[in-house]
Amino acid sequence: MTGLASPPRRATAPAAGTTPGTSQGPPRPRRTALLPTAALVLGALYCLLPVAWVVVAATKSGQDLFSTFTFLPGDGFADNLADLDAYREGIYWRWMANSVFYAGLGAVLSTVVSAFAGYAFAMYRFRGREAFFNVILTGVLMPPVILAIPQYLLMAEADLTDTYASVLLPLILSPYGVYLGRVYAEAAIPMELVEAGRMDGAGEWRIFVRIAVPMMSPGLVTVFLFQFVAIWNNFLLPFIMLGDDEKFPMTVGLFTLLKQGASQPSLYTLVIAGALLAVLPLIALFLVIQRFWSLDLLSGAVKS
Repeated sequence: MTGLASPPRRATAPAAGTTPGTSQGPPRPRRTALLPTAALVLGALYCLLPVAWVVVAATKSGQDLFSTFTFLPGDGFADNLADLDAYREGIYWRWMANSVFYAGLGAVLSTVVSAFAGYAFAMYRFRGREAFFNVILTGVLMPPVILAIPQYLLMAEADLTDTYASVLLPLILSPYGVYLGRVYAEAAIPMELVEAGRMDGAGEWRIFVRIAVPMMSPGLVTVFLFQFVAIWNNFLLPFIMLGDDEKFPMTVGLFTLLKQGASQPSLYTLVIAGALLAVLPLIALFLVIQRFWSLDLLSGAVKS
């Protein structure tokens, strides 16, 4: 009959061992994405192949370097290290010390500037903030080749060419580091915490040192690592700025050895052994910083 409400349906209880809202049946086997996995494996092999070649080639003597199978190791590694140490009274270690100086001090200064700039762009509101930030951010898009000659002309006007400062000063400001500093400051530092510090009478400097820097530490470690690797591998800027080989970093010093190897093939083994030793500080730095990096990230996750 019309006008009468139909009785409500009785809800059926789910079967034992099943979760409401889930389909019953045997679990489907998980499919592995073979194509992306194969692409990643090929990419890893492509990146590691030159490293493996350098490791094997550093063990060969000058006669065996081009006459034996490429990945067949030799027994001349100790002799190559001895020749590298004796070359020009150990100038290679001077190049190594210069690289540590340029990369270490440059990365520290760049990290400090990125922390200040990133915190200011994230926490303060001032006229032209976005315009200034966009101008700095355009530096990420500028290739170093374009900036090298103007930087050399500026250093020449200041009579700073062929000095340590000519390599360090252009590397202090990292546009990418400022970008990371701002992004991480906005994500890690609550504005309410800064306002609470101001209400308690803390000055801006104390708020930055006591509150902002500890909370930004994982991001600052990232900036330091990126900048250290970039300065360590930098070739064009010191090649243009420096003329005295006593001030060369390792990249420029090994390049001079490689040029001399065209007339003295025995120097090729020194270049390869030096290139192998140049990778070891980067590996050690990454392993050390990764530990503090992981601890900072974990502590930040616990606090949040």
